Amino acid sequence: MASDNTKMLLEVKGLKKHFPITGGFFKRVIGHVKAVDGINFYIKEGETLGLVGESGCGKSTTGRTIMRLLEPTDGEVIFNDPNLGKVNLASLERQQLNKVRPNMQIIFQDPFSSLNPRLTVGDTVGEPLSVQGVASGSALRDRVAELLREVGLRPENMTRYPHAFSGGQRQRIGIARALALNPKLIICDEPVSALDVSIQAQVLNLLEDLQQKFGLTYLFIAHDLSVVEHISDRVAVMYVGYIVEMATTDELYYNPKHPYTEALLAAIPRPDPRRRHRPVKLPGDVPSPANPPSGCYFHPRCRYAEDICKNERPPLRDIGDEHWVACHFAESLSLQGVPRVSDIPIIDVPKRRDTAEVEAPEI
Repeated sequence: MASDNTKMLLEVKGLKKHFPITGGFFKRVIGHVKAVDGINFYIKEGETLGLVGESGCGKSTTGRTIMRLLEPTDGEVIFNDPNLGKVNLASLERQQLNKVRPNMQIIFQDPFSSLNPRLTVGDTVGEPLSVQGVASGSALRDRVAELLREVGLRPENMTRYPHAFSGGQRQRIGIARALALNPKLIICDEPVSALDVSIQAQVLNLLEDLQQKFGLTYLFIAHDLSVVEHISDRVAVMYVGYIVEMATTDELYYNPKHPYTEALLAAIPRPDPRRRHRPVKLPGDVPSPANPPSGCYFHPRCRYAEDICKNERPPLRDIGDEHWVACHFAESLSLQGVPRVSDIPIIDVPKRRDTAEVEAPEI
């Protein structure tokens, strides 16, 4: 898909993950949940690709399938490994996959369930080093201490257990574990969604600092569009297991070309209540991935849909400047993006009278 293959770290081609639906006494397969249904995207070295969409659209399944935590149903996942070169992760044997794994790590969404409560912080962070035979003994302890300092924790915490830490601190432990083997790619599976807003900012700043220091590449999965805008170089929008739009962050946020992207952007809260914007309301509900509609999956909720949308599924195509859209009418639509602050009119709001200015009632 991309024009510059020399800087490509990951390229996903036609990736599918279908979960079987069984029924009857003999548990025969009677259908499939198409959690990921033929997606295509790429990530260049050193950049952050944000993957957004509603809950249940297949974002986390995509990340886990790339890592081979879930076996793909079809498609290719081309990873440019520093030692082995370009390899297709989807077809690698277990022995070869283990050689690639150190260069691909994942940060899980829930910092409470992703850490083993029976292991100390030192054992948790040092486990990848032990499994890969990278370090042991005093060298292992020194490396764990170094990793804890990198994520803003004290080395003395090595002997403590996860229950003794807050949610933000636990996520820092998970980040330290992901950094242990000096990976090239880190899949961030909604790493801040379970944290308070103030802690989210700290973790996001930490991820950005680590990316600059170690030259990391991120696939950042989230449903908070404000967070994605802050950290991502490019953004891909997913709907019912399929990517419908992908572009640079500024291009996608200010010049969307898919009606679903327009609706997502309109839902971003505005920090100033005096600045009004036109909402975009979608009729109906998100279709089931077990029984998606024909043609474009979004056409039952799209106000621009025509007959071709009901019968033909639009391919993800480049409409210029690496702006990829899966819509038959992308070039002709004029959609509402995130309005710039200077473009939003300020609505006068009556000021509340101060209690000191209120006249005392007559007695």
